[in-house]
Amino acid sequence: MRNDQFGYETSVSSPVALAAWDQMVLAFLAHAATTPDHLGTVLSEAPEFAMAHATKGLFCLMLGKSEMTETAQQAYQAALACAREGNPTAREMGYVRGLGAWLDGRPSETVREMEAVLARWPEDALAMKIGHATRFILGDRHGMRASLEALLPAYDAQNPARGYLFGCHAFSLEETGDYARAETAGRMGLSVSPDDAWGLHAVAHVFDMTCNARAGLDWLEGREGAWAHCNNFRYHVWWHKALMHLDQGEIDSVFALYDHEIRQDKTDDFRDISNGTSLLMRLELEGHNVGDRWEELADISERRSEDACLIFADLHYMLALVGDNRETAIKQMMARMHRDAKKTNAGDLMTRMANPGLSAATGLEAFGEGDYKTAFLNLGRARRSMQLAGGSHAQRDVFERLTIDCAIRAGFLDEAETILQERATQRAGRLDSYASARLDLINASRGDWDEADRLPAE
Repeated sequence: MRNDQFGYETSVSSPVALAAWDQMVLAFLAHAATTPDHLGTVLSEAPEFAMAHATKGLFCLMLGKSEMTETAQQAYQAALACAREGNPTAREMGYVRGLGAWLDGRPSETVREMEAVLARWPEDALAMKIGHATRFILGDRHGMRASLEALLPAYDAQNPARGYLFGCHAFSLEETGDYARAETAGRMGLSVSPDDAWGLHAVAHVFDMTCNARAGLDWLEGREGAWAHCNNFRYHVWWHKALMHLDQGEIDSVFALYDHEIRQDKTDDFRDISNGTSLLMRLELEGHNVGDRWEELADISERRSEDACLIFADLHYMLALVGDNRETAIKQMMARMHRDAKKTNAGDLMTRMANPGLSAATGLEAFGEGDYKTAFLNLGRARRSMQLAGGSHAQRDVFERLTIDCAIRAGFLDEAETILQERATQRAGRLDSYASARLDLINASRGDWDEADRLPAE
């Protein structure tokens, strides 16, 4: 038995394995590309460590890929075997149960297992981050914030994870609309842990949600080192930078970031696909020709359309299929989603298939067909529960923009204006360039209609 970097007992006897475990935890908190390497060392040096197998399984499930479920199941069986044959701690068994719950379709129970761990071992930063990430997938922004605020008193200046806790807190503050405190917490996190990419990105979210793209670009400029070490999360930070350039009308910079950073590596991670598809759709809504960039995203999305792991992923796959006019693939994916929506007792994530998933997907399909009335009615139905799809306000905003644009195109000007007003309220009462342009369009359209009403009949 040896203690980890937080002073908590583990069942690991190998000093090499324990050192790698501590490194893995900090790497995971930093979204570092070295995370799986450290975990591999742990499993190689301490194959009897149930907690490491369970962590591997949880990491696999967070990837949202159907083929990773089998790997996660194998990790679960390995963890159970280690638990039977060894002497795992009570804390370690919480991870094993958490993995089992997710495999059983209940990631909300995984969250509860992580909370149970934190109630006894509050400085277990791995449980903190796994709970945070799982709540993010489930769209539980208030739970994210409450969990982290309960932990803040336990993380003193000597805790190696303190900066990362601040970064997670910053993100939860931003997602719950407390923008000033979110910026402060994010800056604090980065000052303590200079590689805290999550905290840096939380501050970028603040600038997005307060419609201050120029300040956001200034914030990211010169801080590239805070995300250069990252796994595919680095693409997401570049995506934020591209959104800021888009708001500023700097379209050449947007395309340059898309081609050389965001999609330079043609990965199939759903988060990377969401970066690409949502950016291309924003560009097209602004009237920019994106060339053949939809094609590679649609190829990947077509292969992934049967995964049925996460609604958030499904909707972005649908964006790609619509963007590239893959009619057959769209019909096949819609048929699968209809089947999934009818399933009962299918777990936490599948309950989101019917609402908001199916309504939003139907709206996207109609948008692709140019049926803007049907698109608006379905996207409008989904928007009140889109939080359940997971992701952030910034990520889900592409669906908000589509809803607004479909409303305008279908002549629902009052409805479009109402959504724009609600969107502005969420953004500290401010308008970004997108909202300003749409309000101008609505007012101009009303003026045209008023003028037409005044024309004499022929």
